[in-house]
Amino acid sequence: MAEHHFHLKAEWPGGRNNVGYIDAGKLKTEISIPKEMEGPDIGTNPDEMLLGAAATCYLITLAAMIERAGLPLKEMGLTSEGIVDVTDGIFTYQKIIHRPKIALKKEAARSDLIKLDKLVKKAETSCMISKAIQGNVELTLEADTFIAES
Repeated sequence: MAEHHFHLKAEWPGGRNNVGYIDAGKLKTEISIPKEMEGPDIGTNPDEMLLGAAATCYLITLAAMIERAGLPLKEMGLTSEGIVDVTDGIFTYQKIIHRPKIALKKEAARSDLIKLDKLVKKAETSCMISKAIQGNVELTLEADTFIAES
């Protein structure tokens, strides 16, 4: 068994509407509450970071699966949306929607597209961030997969 340790150092001057700083190695940024939640909106925030973690984990997991399957990938991208509910002053990260758009090369067979569609779904359940938030945040896929015409 191999364990990987990741570290983050955070500084916060106090008070809800201040601006802090995080250093997690390659990720170094200011942090604050977003404007949608009546904060100063400087740097990033926990909502964006959770969405970023879920999206990048999903995308990298899917890319690895596509590569291992030997599918003729032309291009892929992803947009993701996080939905936070605020009820009675309680903030709840309700849902993350991933919208992958994946094109296979024009020489791909119909069976390749069927395999790709299965991998799109499997990557969501295989990603470690998805596993970590499962049961707390609803995860939804709205995939656009196709064989490129050129």
